[in-house]
Amino acid sequence: MLPAVPAEPAVRPGDPFPAALWLLRHGESEGNLASEAAWAAGAEALDLDTPDAQVPLSARGRDQAGAVGRWLAGLPEAERPTRVLVSPYRRARETLATALAAGGLDVPVTGDERLRERDLGVLDGLTGHGILARHPEEAERRRRLGKVWYRPPGGESWADVVGRVRSVVATALPRHDGERLLLVTHQAVVMAFRIVLEGLDPEEAVRIDHDDPQPNCALTRYAAGPDGVRLVRYADTAAVEASTAAVTEEPGADVPH
Repeated sequence: MLPAVPAEPAVRPGDPFPAALWLLRHGESEGNLASEAAWAAGAEALDLDTPDAQVPLSARGRDQAGAVGRWLAGLPEAERPTRVLVSPYRRARETLATALAAGGLDVPVTGDERLRERDLGVLDGLTGHGILARHPEEAERRRRLGKVWYRPPGGESWADVVGRVRSVVATALPRHDGERLLLVTHQAVVMAFRIVLEGLDPEEAVRIDHDDPQPNCALTRYAAGPDGVRLVRYADTAAVEASTAAVTEEPGADVPH
């Protein structure tokens, strides 16, 4: 039997790191709505022609993003974000723009392509039914390899996403040592940060993602202290719940939007 090999958090006590780190999943998108409709209808594919990187927010997603912006603006000035990094995907950029405008926040923003959503390659836009019907060999390969290691043709595995998040943690976050940093990103990327920052086993992270998925515009927060980086809240929807916007989450699909 192979010995257990525990993972180690990527950031050690005393390493340069933001004083506070928020990870914000984007608001509900038109892709989320198309995914919900496809799963409800038992369809093989989403009724959506827009490339994944260009999928916009829904009207409800804009309401959710505005709620987050007002919630952040309501924090004491010494607790608000001082810097933002954002995924280049449209739904993330729209979430950020809407939040900043609603909260009247003036915060420096930088884009980072490493915060983009996981690329599903040939499986993009398909439901589980569609994968089984159109790519049965890939469904079998995914079953055999497991979700963490399976890489669809032309796409990324969960492990690939973890690799680029490790790069963000190693190169981008230390530049913002002591700042309060907001990252606007996607569901799989947030889980990859949990793997890297907490030393979570990837299989455990996939289980958490399945059992306790992040609603749209949920905030996950970390704080740095003398004992290292600690998780403060995961998938917190307090900002949206404090508004008239609805809390939404995607059905249990492998097709993120």
